[in-house]
Amino acid sequence: MESALVFNKHGCVLFWHLPADRSQGAIPDSRTLWELLWEQREHLGGVAHTHPWNGGAWFSQTDVTTFAAIEQGLGKRLIWPVVTFSTAQYFEWVGPNELDYGVVEHRRFRLNPADIQRLRDLSR
Repeated sequence: MESALVFNKHGCVLFWHLPADRSQGAIPDSRTLWELLWEQREHLGGVAHTHPWNGGAWFSQTDVTTFAAIEQGLGKRLIWPVVTFSTAQYFEWVGPNELDYGVVEHRRFRLNPADIQRLRDLSR
């Protein structure tokens, strides 16, 4: 089951997003999630989510349209880690087009390995 976590600019977890209607292929958004993103927008770093399989971590077309919509609604750019059972990759808008997201090496912070592992465990 896909799982997600919201984190601040320092990589600290603000919220675990585990809706009852999540599946192996999707994690629905919710009003609760959006309200948290809006309330925390000044301190928000991004949202990590799982793709529950072994192998490469990459985003889907649904992911990038969601990334772009959330960033447009918040008026700021975020970091979007995608976590599989075997790897984690950090994505960010790289431009110039609206849906141009790419792998970015983050020196500002990394998510805590224990949080990444918990995210994986919640997806099994």
